[in-house]
Amino acid sequence: MATPVSVTSSSAAAPVQSKDDTPVSTVAKAKAELNASIVQASLTVSLNSSNDPMSVVLKTALTGINEALKNDFGDNAIQNAMSQDNTPEGTAGRIVSLSTAFYEAYKQQHPGDDESTTLNNFVNTLKKGVDQGFKEARDVLQGLQVLNGDIASNIDKTYDLVQKGFDDFIAAHQTKDVTPGEPSAPKANAV
Repeated sequence: MATPVSVTSSSAAAPVQSKDDTPVSTVAKAKAELNASIVQASLTVSLNSSNDPMSVVLKTALTGINEALKNDFGDNAIQNAMSQDNTPEGTAGRIVSLSTAFYEAYKQQHPGDDESTTLNNFVNTLKKGVDQGFKEARDVLQGLQVLNGDIASNIDKTYDLVQKGFDDFIAAHQTKDVTPGEPSAPKANAV
């Protein structure tokens, strides 16, 4: 069994300076610190572990994403987003609300179609996208060998809650279409 190599660097805590002693921008300092941490992480990778190199990829990717999103979402956009409700209920709620927000635009692209047909076609389109997205997420997590236990059951629960959210969306829009005092038409099945 290989033992991990551990390197302690006193220069990691040292301030970053330019060669000509001019002040270094915050971005340049952050990049230099990232590079130092990547080097340190690379040196601490265990030869028998296949997941440690992924931590370097993750850290580098998150730093790049944070930098790209900084102008629109401020510092640490990813960390701030991760502080949101990531329970199955919270995640499903975001999926449903973000995707169903396009309904009015979808209706405008299908003028003349029956309201019920438009509604069902819209939700069926969303469900196809959700099915594809959840399948891809499961495949990725399976490839990382983490699709088990709570993770698998939370994904299943989230999927079920999204489907229920779409069904509730259909029901809410079908009741809007019925004028008070008029008999309601039989409801069409969404799927």
